[in-house]
Amino acid sequence: MILKRITIFVLLIIFIFMNISFVNATDIEAKAYVLMDVSTGRVLYAHNSSQKLPMASTTKIMTVLLAIESGRLDEVVKISRNASIQEGSSVYLRVGEKIKLEDLLYAIMLRSGNDASVAVAEHLCGSVDKFAELMNEKARAIGAYNTNFTNPHGLPDDNHYTTAYDLGLITCYALRNKKFAEIVSTKKKTIPGPVGENWNRVLINKNKMLWQFTGGDGVKTGFTKKAGRCLVASATRNDWQLVSVVLNCGDMWNASSELLEYGFNNYKKVQIVNKDEPYKEISIIKGKKEKTEIYPKDNLYAPLKIDKEKVENVIIKDRFTDKVKAPITENSKAGELEIYIGDFFIGKTDLIYKENIESTSILHHIKKILKWF
Repeated sequence: MILKRITIFVLLIIFIFMNISFVNATDIEAKAYVLMDVSTGRVLYAHNSSQKLPMASTTKIMTVLLAIESGRLDEVVKISRNASIQEGSSVYLRVGEKIKLEDLLYAIMLRSGNDASVAVAEHLCGSVDKFAELMNEKARAIGAYNTNFTNPHGLPDDNHYTTAYDLGLITCYALRNKKFAEIVSTKKKTIPGPVGENWNRVLINKNKMLWQFTGGDGVKTGFTKKAGRCLVASATRNDWQLVSVVLNCGDMWNASSELLEYGFNNYKKVQIVNKDEPYKEISIIKGKKEKTEIYPKDNLYAPLKIDKEKVENVIIKDRFTDKVKAPITENSKAGELEIYIGDFFIGKTDLIYKENIESTSILHHIKKILKWF
């Protein structure tokens, strides 16, 4: 009997340690890292996340994002000599070769083609320098203020740098784009070889997280001697996506796995606002109904730390008028909702009406008649 109890106790301890992830800054040997919730950008764990560092080929996250947002994926790119002679990772594009822009994006993200990156930059902006300007403009728009790009591929340059936080922020933004998410989660892609030659380029994704980590669905590897090993990794479990960034990390695969496991085991995605539940009841002035309910337009979620943060900790701020003059149109805007955890902004949605309410005002009906005539 005693032996049975001891066995049960030991098994219980093993179960607990298998399902709870403990991460300390000393556990991960990287110059900087961050773990973030993709939908909100909330930082769940970090170390030196504001330190400016080179990021090698993780640069290409921005390159591909801009190409997708250009809306020119069906255009054909003619490969320049400058693109074809780029050093480092390559898909061996040839001078004068013509290839679809979308195919080049797979070459960039799956095989880290520096030649493909330059080809995209030149096609979209005419030169690498002009494209770098566009990259920096986008970084500022996203909120990555401690990032500076000088090229589309990440080869060493003293003025080419980011932070773990900025790179995470850029990646969270990019992953909300369906096409970007589709490309970075692709394990294998075949694109055409040069016209007239009987072979294709078979691209196998370098990102081992797609195979090794449960739920792994992106994003990009990187390495130069100056930057060290870098990895931006993402994973989705139970309709909840996290992203980790490790910069200058020798054991980048295990480090990224530890960070993502920590997030899934220590936080949970909690619904804060339900679009199917009325938020408030308001009064109607001169309407065929005296009152109506307003609803959130969208569901809102927040990542909360298990056993430490509760729904009650989330701050909801609203803006709406509690008395509205009829007429009211279904799905029209009634106000806004914002949610915060402390001072951190999580998300917002409109408040809307879910019914039409006509006015009882004589003047309103006269105006309707005149408009009809």
